[in-house]
Amino acid sequence: MDIKAEIGRHTDEAEQIITSYLPEEKGYQKTVIEAMNYSFLAGGKRLRPILMLETYRLFGGRSKVIEPFMAAIEMIHTYSLVHDDLPAMDNDEYRRGKKTTHVVYGEAMAILAGDALLTYAFETAAKALDIEPQNPGIGKAIRILSAKAGIYGMVGGQTVDVESENTCDMTKEKLDFIYRLKTSALIEASMMIGAVLAGATGSEQKIVEAVASKVGLAFQIQDDILDVTSTMEVLGKPIGSDEKNHKSTYVTYEGIEKAKQDVADLSEKAIAQMETLVVKNEFLTELLRYLISREK
Repeated sequence: MDIKAEIGRHTDEAEQIITSYLPEEKGYQKTVIEAMNYSFLAGGKRLRPILMLETYRLFGGRSKVIEPFMAAIEMIHTYSLVHDDLPAMDNDEYRRGKKTTHVVYGEAMAILAGDALLTYAFETAAKALDIEPQNPGIGKAIRILSAKAGIYGMVGGQTVDVESENTCDMTKEKLDFIYRLKTSALIEASMMIGAVLAGATGSEQKIVEAVASKVGLAFQIQDDILDVTSTMEVLGKPIGSDEKNHKSTYVTYEGIEKAKQDVADLSEKAIAQMETLVVKNEFLTELLRYLISREK
């Protein structure tokens, strides 16, 4: 399998699906909609929608019911980036090689754009009820989306992350907590929602959640490595931002080589766990393997 070509094809497919759910830029509130769409269309790997769709397909899903959730997860991910880039947070001026939302539209509009993306994500996810109202998994999928994005998921992780800046009380245990919630939670949501909407059993859903947790942790550690080793041109955002913001990272605690080894180990464990499932999706397995060697 030419994994890069396959990722490109799946990214194009996901892009076409998720952008079809963006709101029209009209009305007195047009500026905030423009800011939402600017942020959403700034590019990116579209990893979460792809993982959601491929997990859905893994368990035999064939309906369009997955599509509103694909758009919703990317809206939530995008809102988190818009807010992360704000001066009060990471104060970054570039994201995916483009000026960040607050630089283009101002801080107030960037805050509103993030708020709007989060709210519109759930409005979008609810459209699944119009597509397949008889699907018993839709309610659970919305609950997963809410939990993994909120105080017991991404927002909870970000809270501890913000509070830990410029302090001496960061521990490896606390760092693992931040990574499990801040990054793994949305990847868990993506794969779990795919499994739930396709009718996976409870035990299969637990395996998927465990796999996604390892993938999310490996993904964040790789981000830490790239923040030290990559370049602005390759990464599409400023490197060294963790050091600039006095953030302790996995690299801080373990060093580059141990961090690289842990990414590989976590990814291989995730793949081994995936292979315990009766159902198979070759592309999904190869995608998880590819994530350990990504450069951006």
